[in-house]
Amino acid sequence: MHCYMKDMIFQSYQDKVQEQLIRNRSILDIITKYQDAASKVNRSVVKAVTSCGCIEIHAKKQVIPEDVSLENLAEYMDSHVSGSLCTHCRSIIEDEMGNQLFYLASLANTLNLSLYDIILQEEKKMSTLGKYQLR
Repeated sequence: MHCYMKDMIFQSYQDKVQEQLIRNRSILDIITKYQDAASKVNRSVVKAVTSCGCIEIHAKKQVIPEDVSLENLAEYMDSHVSGSLCTHCRSIIEDEMGNQLFYLASLANTLNLSLYDIILQEEKKMSTLGKYQLR
């Protein structure tokens, strides 16, 4: 897919969000809705662990050898997640992430920002800085 086509998909999504956002147009409403949506994503992941059990979290200190190179660091980092999301939990988490994305697009629209441009800028930063921009 050409960059132009990808840009159109993102712009089309932002346009649809703009059309559908009616009641919560204030930036204050958008920010709080975005934050609420983020907490619902977190809650749905927790429920996948505590209610369903399709995934488990085994958190512990990351063990990193002293002599590990930056290039090999990722090999020693653990997500602490085991198992796979069941169909039901996957659907709920995807819905909640979609809702969060809706409010992110709403915030971008309100501030006259392009999600596509933001992603391109972030990708360029990651490409330029590579592993030196550790997160």
